[in-house]
Amino acid sequence: MNISTRISTLNADGDDGWSVFYRARQMVADGVDVIELTIGEHDIRTDPVILDAMHAAAKSGHTGYAMVPGVDGLRDAVASRVQDQTGVPTHRGNVLITPGGQAALFASHHAVCDQGDIALYCDPYYATYPGTLRAVGATPRAVLTRPEQDFQPQRTDLNAAAKGAKSLLINSPNNPTGVVYNRDTIEGIAQACIDHDLWLISDEVYDTQIWEGQHISPRALPDMVERTLVVGSMSKSHAMTGSRVGWIVGPEAVIGHLINLATNTTYGVPGYIQDAALFALTNGPELEKKVAAPFRRRRNIAYELLAQQNLVRHVPASGAMYVMLDIRSTGLSGEAFANKLLDRHHIAVMPGESFGQAAAGHIRVAMTIADDAFASALDTLLSFAQEIAP
Repeated sequence: MNISTRISTLNADGDDGWSVFYRARQMVADGVDVIELTIGEHDIRTDPVILDAMHAAAKSGHTGYAMVPGVDGLRDAVASRVQDQTGVPTHRGNVLITPGGQAALFASHHAVCDQGDIALYCDPYYATYPGTLRAVGATPRAVLTRPEQDFQPQRTDLNAAAKGAKSLLINSPNNPTGVVYNRDTIEGIAQACIDHDLWLISDEVYDTQIWEGQHISPRALPDMVERTLVVGSMSKSHAMTGSRVGWIVGPEAVIGHLINLATNTTYGVPGYIQDAALFALTNGPELEKKVAAPFRRRRNIAYELLAQQNLVRHVPASGAMYVMLDIRSTGLSGEAFANKLLDRHHIAVMPGESFGQAAAGHIRVAMTIADDAFASALDTLLSFAQEIAP
């Protein structure tokens, strides 16, 4: 008996640098004190006021089956939030509530890709992207970006990759680079989608974490509203990673089909969790700013330390909870540097190679520990780079 080819080929061969992460976790399990700057998990947890709302909703009895598209109040709140941010008329029929952003990515590609269709994504990429595309039967095709262009996708590269493609997946603010796509980039992406008749799936889960520049949702650009699906989530904006609440915003006809997909797969999101998400959204941007504030501070800490040396360079971290550091001047790959750093100083970071070819020779540092500890760890990292550089 064999399992399906689709599920057995979700991930490409090799670990692509993820062995550093797994090794760090094993060291922790063995009792070693490791400073983990690896994954994008808030060091604060969900605000107690949100948990109180979740508890109250559960105690009041909202623990049975919830409406598969999402409870009306939450769909309305998401629609209002998106309309306020973008100026694009958005209503309940444009919104499907999903079990987190990952489920939204999976469902969105199911909506627009048939078996064998070519689905584009930008490299560097969030780790699950290629596997998600394979999971829906699509053929992943990477669009390489370049560190010397701040990892902003270039129109010429998009045009070259778009031949025969069905969709394009983008992520701004970007994980892993921290780059926020500028207006020229977003307009170039939109024009490439129009010229090549591509669906655009825009992963905007970091939209509340903007340190420089402006977040521009491509759905707001001319002729894009009917070809764009926006993925959002409560995970990063409200530190609700474990609650698994996300959404898709798109054309009403597409959302209707996605509701059918949800009926046959996830069957919705627990009602008491949706009630907590609705409470969180109705608290407005102040709560979102509170969740984002530590990463803004730590980004400034990182910039101050980086300015005191000239060996390790950084990609402009205009958003999200990461800084991407260029360590090629040390003579090591990102994976080799991360392994040596872990061995000598018990500091765990992610090799750039974990996120594709374009970030080779880089490391991603998650700003997810307390300010003082973060400053100390980054200072040690930079000193280590000076020590090993040829």
